[in-house]
Amino acid sequence: MYDLIIIGGGPAGLTAAVYAIRKRLNVLLISKDLGGKTNFRLQLPDVEKHLVINGEETVNRFVNEIRYLDFARNIDKVERVEEMPGGYRVLTRGGKEHENPQATYETRAIILATGTRGRFLDVAGEKNYLMRGLCFSAMSYAPLFIEKTTIVVGDDELALRAAMELSLIAKHVTLIAPTHGKLDNVYGQRLRKANNVLILEGYSAKEVKGDVYARSLIVAKNGDTRELHADAIFVELGLKPNSEMVHGLVEMEADGRIKIDAQNRTSKTGLFAAGDVTNIYAEQVLIAIGEGAKAALSAYEYLLTLPIEEPAISNVWR
Repeated sequence: MYDLIIIGGGPAGLTAAVYAIRKRLNVLLISKDLGGKTNFRLQLPDVEKHLVINGEETVNRFVNEIRYLDFARNIDKVERVEEMPGGYRVLTRGGKEHENPQATYETRAIILATGTRGRFLDVAGEKNYLMRGLCFSAMSYAPLFIEKTTIVVGDDELALRAAMELSLIAKHVTLIAPTHGKLDNVYGQRLRKANNVLILEGYSAKEVKGDVYARSLIVAKNGDTRELHADAIFVELGLKPNSEMVHGLVEMEADGRIKIDAQNRTSKTGLFAAGDVTNIYAEQVLIAIGEGAKAALSAYEYLLTLPIEEPAISNVWR
Protein backbone atom coordinates (compact mmCIF):
# COMPACT_ATOMS: atom_id res chain seq x y z
CA MET A 1 0.00 0.00 0.00
CA TYR A 2 1.28 3.44 -0.94
CA ASP A 3 1.39 6.31 1.52
CA LEU A 4 0.13 8.70 -1.12
CA ILE A 5 -1.12 8.52 -4.70
CA ILE A 6 -1.27 11.73 -6.72
CA ILE A 7 -3.62 11.71 -9.70
CA GLY A 8 -2.71 14.24 -12.39
CA GLY A 9 0.63 15.35 -13.83
CA GLY A 10 0.02 19.06 -14.37
CA PRO A 11 1.53 21.92 -12.34
CA ALA A 12 -0.36 21.03 -9.13
CA GLY A 13 0.24 17.27 -9.34
CA LEU A 14 3.93 17.56 -10.22
CA THR A 15 4.58 20.02 -7.41
CA ALA A 16 2.75 17.79 -4.94
CA ALA A 17 4.77 14.77 -6.10
CA VAL A 18 8.13 16.49 -5.68
CA TYR A 19 7.17 17.74 -2.21
CA ALA A 20 5.95 14.27 -1.21
CA ILE A 21 9.15 12.61 -2.42
CA ARG A 22 11.25 15.07 -0.44
CA LYS A 23 9.19 14.22 2.63
CA ARG A 24 10.24 10.57 2.08
CA LEU A 25 6.73 9.36 1.41
CA ASN A 26 6.11 6.20 -0.57
CA VAL A 27 4.35 8.09 -3.37
CA LEU A 28 3.05 7.26 -6.83
CA LEU A 29 2.05 9.82 -9.46
CA ILE A 30 -0.50 8.53 -11.99
CA SER A 31 -1.15 10.68 -15.05
CA LYS A 32 -1.67 10.34 -18.80
CA ASP A 33 1.12 12.91 -19.33
CA LEU A 34 3.57 15.14 -17.49
CA GLY A 35 3.22 18.89 -17.67
CA GLY A 36 -0.52 19.32 -18.15
CA LYS A 37 -1.47 22.75 -19.45
CA THR A 38 2.17 23.83 -19.76
CA ASN A 39 2.49 21.47 -22.73
CA PHE A 40 0.32 23.95 -24.63
CA ARG A 41 1.81 27.42 -24.99
CA LEU A 42 0.38 30.14 -27.20
CA GLN A 43 2.55 30.92 -30.20
CA LEU A 44 2.27 34.29 -31.89
CA PRO A 45 4.28 36.14 -34.54
CA ASP A 46 6.96 38.40 -33.07
CA VAL A 47 6.26 37.40 -29.47
CA GLU A 48 9.21 36.04 -27.51
CA LYS A 49 8.70 33.26 -24.98
CA HIS A 50 10.23 35.29 -22.13
CA LEU A 51 7.43 37.85 -22.36
CA VAL A 52 4.96 35.37 -20.83
CA ILE A 53 5.18 34.65 -17.10
CA ASN A 54 3.52 31.26 -16.71
CA GLY A 55 5.63 29.09 -14.42
CA GLU A 56 6.64 26.80 -17.30
CA GLU A 57 10.32 26.70 -16.33
CA THR A 58 9.48 25.75 -12.76
CA VAL A 59 7.09 23.03 -13.92
CA ASN A 60 9.71 21.65 -16.34
CA ARG A 61 12.14 21.21 -13.46
CA PHE A 62 9.54 19.14 -11.65
CA VAL A 63 8.88 17.15 -14.84
CA ASN A 64 12.58 16.32 -15.18
CA GLU A 65 12.80 15.20 -11.56
CA ILE A 66 9.77 12.91 -11.87
CA ARG A 67 11.09 11.45 -15.13
CA TYR A 68 14.37 10.67 -13.42
CA LEU A 69 12.61 9.01 -10.48
CA ASP A 70 10.70 6.59 -12.68
CA PHE A 71 9.60 4.42 -9.74
CA ALA A 72 7.38 7.29 -8.59
CA ARG A 73 5.28 7.64 -11.74
CA ASN A 74 2.93 5.65 -13.94
CA ILE A 75 1.71 7.01 -17.29
CA ASP A 76 -1.89 5.89 -17.24
CA LYS A 77 -5.43 7.24 -16.89
CA VAL A 78 -7.38 6.80 -13.67
CA GLU A 79 -10.91 5.53 -14.21
CA ARG A 80 -12.23 5.42 -10.66
CA VAL A 81 -11.36 6.01 -7.01
CA GLU A 82 -13.02 3.85 -4.35
CA GLU A 83 -12.99 4.07 -0.58
CA MET A 84 -11.67 1.03 1.29
CA PRO A 85 -10.73 0.21 4.90
CA GLY A 86 -7.64 2.23 5.80
CA GLY A 87 -7.57 4.29 2.62
CA TYR A 88 -8.50 4.27 -1.05
CA ARG A 89 -8.33 2.05 -4.11
CA VAL A 90 -7.35 3.59 -7.47
CA LEU A 91 -8.36 1.80 -10.67
CA THR A 92 -6.65 2.70 -13.96
CA ARG A 93 -7.61 2.25 -17.59
CA GLY A 94 -4.33 0.80 -18.88
CA GLY A 95 -2.28 1.79 -21.92
CA LYS A 96 -2.71 1.08 -25.61
CA GLU A 97 -2.30 -2.48 -26.84
CA HIS A 98 -1.74 -3.71 -23.28
CA GLU A 99 1.64 -1.95 -23.01
CA ASN A 100 0.42 -0.82 -19.62
CA PRO A 101 -2.35 -3.17 -18.45
CA GLN A 102 -5.22 -2.13 -16.22
CA ALA A 103 -4.13 -1.97 -12.63
CA THR A 104 -5.43 -1.37 -9.14
CA TYR A 105 -3.44 0.51 -6.50
CA GLU A 106 -4.10 0.95 -2.81
CA THR A 107 -3.11 4.00 -0.83
CA ARG A 108 -3.61 5.65 2.54
CA ALA A 109 -4.15 9.11 1.04
CA ILE A 110 -4.84 10.72 -2.34
CA ILE A 111 -4.24 14.11 -3.92
CA LEU A 112 -6.47 14.72 -6.92
CA ALA A 113 -4.89 17.25 -9.31
CA THR A 114 -6.51 16.40 -12.63
CA GLY A 115 -7.21 19.95 -13.82
CA THR A 116 -9.83 21.01 -16.33
CA ARG A 117 -10.37 20.78 -20.06
CA GLY A 118 -11.55 23.55 -22.32
CA ARG A 119 -14.68 23.33 -24.44
CA PHE A 120 -13.91 23.48 -28.14
CA LEU A 121 -15.71 25.29 -30.95
CA ASP A 122 -15.89 22.07 -32.99
CA VAL A 123 -15.55 23.93 -36.28
CA ALA A 124 -13.36 23.56 -39.35
CA GLY A 125 -9.78 24.76 -38.92
CA GLU A 126 -9.86 24.81 -35.11
CA LYS A 127 -7.42 21.93 -34.58
CA ASN A 128 -5.04 23.34 -37.21
CA TYR A 129 -4.50 26.56 -35.27
CA LEU A 130 -4.78 25.43 -31.66
CA MET A 131 -2.27 27.52 -29.64
CA ARG A 132 -1.16 29.24 -32.85
CA GLY A 133 -3.29 32.33 -32.64
CA LEU A 134 -6.20 30.35 -31.17
CA CYS A 135 -6.21 29.71 -27.43
CA PHE A 136 -8.27 29.40 -24.26
CA SER A 137 -6.96 31.77 -21.59
CA ALA A 138 -7.24 35.52 -22.02
CA MET A 139 -6.30 35.93 -18.36
CA SER A 140 -2.87 34.44 -19.11
CA TYR A 141 -2.16 36.12 -22.42
CA ALA A 142 -4.03 39.45 -22.43
CA PRO A 143 -0.87 41.55 -21.74
CA LEU A 144 0.55 40.42 -25.10
CA PHE A 145 -2.18 42.23 -27.04
CA ILE A 146 -1.51 45.91 -26.42
CA GLU A 147 -2.99 47.84 -29.36
CA LYS A 148 -3.93 44.59 -31.15
CA THR A 149 -7.25 43.23 -32.41
CA THR A 150 -8.81 40.26 -30.62
CA ILE A 151 -11.90 38.04 -30.73
CA VAL A 152 -13.54 36.31 -27.76
CA VAL A 153 -16.09 33.53 -28.25
CA GLY A 154 -18.50 32.81 -25.41
CA ASP A 155 -21.44 34.25 -23.47
CA ASP A 156 -20.94 33.20 -19.84
CA GLU A 157 -19.06 35.02 -17.09
CA LEU A 158 -15.69 33.55 -18.11
CA ALA A 159 -16.03 34.96 -21.64
CA LEU A 160 -17.28 38.35 -20.50
CA ARG A 161 -14.46 38.67 -18.00
CA ALA A 162 -11.96 37.76 -20.72
CA ALA A 163 -13.42 40.36 -23.08
CA MET A 164 -13.40 42.95 -20.29
CA GLU A 165 -9.74 42.32 -19.52
CA LEU A 166 -8.77 42.48 -23.18
CA SER A 167 -10.76 45.70 -23.68
CA LEU A 168 -8.43 47.45 -21.22
CA ILE A 169 -5.39 46.45 -23.27
CA ALA A 170 -6.28 45.66 -26.88
CA LYS A 171 -7.12 48.13 -29.62
CA HIS A 172 -10.37 46.33 -30.38
CA VAL A 173 -12.32 43.35 -29.02
CA THR A 174 -15.15 41.51 -30.78
CA LEU A 175 -17.28 39.36 -28.50
CA ILE A 176 -19.09 36.53 -30.27
CA ALA A 177 -21.97 35.65 -27.93
CA PRO A 178 -23.96 32.64 -29.28
CA THR A 179 -26.79 33.43 -26.82
CA HIS A 180 -27.72 36.32 -24.55
CA GLY A 181 -26.08 34.36 -21.72
CA LYS A 182 -24.74 36.62 -18.96
CA LEU A 183 -24.71 39.81 -21.03
CA ASP A 184 -26.86 41.54 -18.41
CA ASN A 185 -24.31 41.14 -15.62
CA VAL A 186 -21.84 43.84 -14.59
CA TYR A 187 -19.23 42.72 -17.14
CA GLY A 188 -21.78 42.78 -19.94
CA GLN A 189 -22.93 46.26 -18.95
CA ARG A 190 -19.36 47.57 -18.98
CA LEU A 191 -18.62 45.91 -22.31
CA ARG A 192 -21.64 47.61 -23.91
CA LYS A 193 -20.26 50.99 -22.83
CA ALA A 194 -16.68 50.34 -24.02
CA ASN A 195 -15.97 52.16 -27.30
CA ASN A 196 -13.47 49.49 -28.44
CA VAL A 197 -15.82 46.50 -28.01
CA LEU A 198 -18.27 45.07 -30.56
CA ILE A 199 -20.78 42.51 -29.30
CA LEU A 200 -22.24 40.16 -31.92
CA GLU A 201 -25.07 38.47 -30.06
CA GLY A 202 -26.65 35.38 -31.58
CA TYR A 203 -23.73 34.68 -33.90
CA SER A 204 -21.95 31.33 -33.87
CA ALA A 205 -18.47 30.37 -35.05
CA LYS A 206 -18.28 28.40 -38.31
CA GLU A 207 -14.62 28.21 -39.30
CA VAL A 208 -11.13 29.32 -38.26
CA LYS A 209 -8.93 30.47 -41.14
CA GLY A 210 -5.29 31.46 -41.40
CA ASP A 211 -1.81 30.61 -42.67
CA VAL A 212 0.81 29.55 -40.14
CA TYR A 213 -1.32 31.25 -37.49
CA ALA A 214 -5.05 31.78 -37.11
CA ARG A 215 -5.96 35.04 -38.83
CA SER A 216 -9.76 35.16 -38.98
CA LEU A 217 -12.99 33.63 -37.74
CA ILE A 218 -16.06 33.01 -39.88
CA VAL A 219 -19.29 33.66 -37.94
CA ALA A 220 -22.93 33.50 -38.99
CA LYS A 221 -26.42 34.41 -37.80
CA ASN A 222 -29.62 33.78 -39.75
CA GLY A 223 -27.86 33.85 -43.10
CA ASP A 224 -25.61 36.79 -42.23
CA THR A 225 -22.05 35.50 -42.60
CA ARG A 226 -19.01 37.56 -41.66
CA GLU A 227 -15.26 37.03 -41.69
CA LEU A 228 -13.63 38.72 -38.69
CA HIS A 229 -9.89 39.31 -38.80
CA ALA A 230 -7.88 39.44 -35.57
CA ASP A 231 -4.44 38.99 -34.06
CA ALA A 232 -5.80 36.30 -31.75
CA ILE A 233 -9.00 34.34 -31.13
CA PHE A 234 -9.87 33.34 -27.57
CA VAL A 235 -12.30 30.47 -27.03
CA GLU A 236 -13.92 31.06 -23.63
CA LEU A 237 -16.80 28.57 -23.61
CA GLY A 238 -16.09 27.39 -20.10
CA LEU A 239 -13.93 24.74 -18.47
CA LYS A 240 -14.97 21.22 -17.49
CA PRO A 241 -13.26 19.79 -14.37
CA ASN A 242 -11.73 16.33 -14.74
CA SER A 243 -13.40 15.03 -11.59
CA GLU A 244 -15.45 12.12 -12.90
CA MET A 245 -13.35 9.50 -11.09
CA VAL A 246 -14.52 10.79 -7.68
CA HIS A 247 -18.10 11.61 -8.62
CA GLY A 248 -20.32 10.72 -5.68
CA LEU A 249 -17.33 10.29 -3.38
CA VAL A 250 -16.59 13.93 -2.46
CA GLU A 251 -18.63 17.12 -2.35
CA MET A 252 -18.54 19.17 -5.56
CA GLU A 253 -19.82 22.43 -6.96
CA ALA A 254 -22.64 22.24 -9.50
CA ASP A 255 -20.10 22.42 -12.35
CA GLY A 256 -18.08 19.47 -11.01
CA ARG A 257 -15.30 21.35 -9.25
CA ILE A 258 -14.21 19.68 -6.03
CA LYS A 259 -14.87 21.62 -2.85
CA ILE A 260 -11.78 22.06 -0.66
CA ASP A 261 -10.89 24.00 2.46
CA ALA A 262 -7.83 26.19 3.06
CA GLN A 263 -5.70 23.06 3.60
CA ASN A 264 -6.85 21.38 0.37
CA ARG A 265 -8.97 18.85 2.24
CA THR A 266 -12.10 17.51 0.57
CA SER A 267 -15.19 16.20 2.35
CA LYS A 268 -13.49 12.78 2.61
CA THR A 269 -10.76 12.23 5.18
CA GLY A 270 -7.45 11.44 3.53
CA LEU A 271 -8.56 12.68 0.11
CA PHE A 272 -7.06 16.03 -0.91
CA ALA A 273 -7.38 18.05 -4.12
CA ALA A 274 -5.36 20.82 -5.75
CA GLY A 275 -5.34 23.08 -8.78
CA ASP A 276 -7.96 23.82 -11.40
CA VAL A 277 -10.12 20.79 -10.58
CA THR A 278 -11.02 22.49 -7.28
CA ASN A 279 -13.17 25.51 -6.47
CA ILE A 280 -10.21 27.87 -5.94
CA TYR A 281 -10.05 31.22 -7.72
CA ALA A 282 -8.36 31.59 -11.13
CA GLU A 283 -6.99 28.90 -13.44
CA GLN A 284 -3.33 29.91 -13.43
CA VAL A 285 -0.15 27.80 -13.50
CA LEU A 286 1.53 29.69 -10.67
CA ILE A 287 -1.54 29.32 -8.46
CA ALA A 288 -1.71 25.59 -9.24
CA ILE A 289 1.96 25.19 -8.25
CA GLY A 290 1.26 26.75 -4.86
CA GLU A 291 -1.86 24.67 -4.35
CA GLY A 292 0.05 21.49 -5.16
CA ALA A 293 2.68 22.29 -2.54
CA LYS A 294 -0.01 23.05 0.00
CA ALA A 295 -1.88 19.81 -0.70
CA ALA A 296 1.30 17.75 -0.30
CA LEU A 297 2.08 19.33 3.07
CA SER A 298 -1.50 18.76 4.22
CA ALA A 299 -1.39 15.12 3.13
CA TYR A 300 1.96 14.67 4.90
CA GLU A 301 0.55 16.04 8.16
CA TYR A 302 -2.47 13.78 7.80
CA LEU A 303 -0.29 10.70 7.29
CA LEU A 304 1.66 11.53 10.43
CA THR A 305 -1.56 11.18 12.43
CA LEU A 306 -2.20 7.59 11.34
CA PRO A 307 -1.67 4.74 13.86
CA ILE A 308 1.97 3.86 14.58
CA GLU A 309 1.32 0.15 14.05
CA GLU A 310 0.68 0.95 10.39
CA PRO A 311 3.33 3.60 9.71
CA ALA A 312 2.55 6.16 7.07
CA ILE A 313 6.07 7.33 6.39
CA SER A 314 8.31 5.06 4.36
CA ASN A 315 11.36 3.71 6.16
CA VAL A 316 13.34 3.31 2.99
CA TRP A 317 14.47 6.15 0.76
CA ARG A 318 14.39 4.66 -2.70
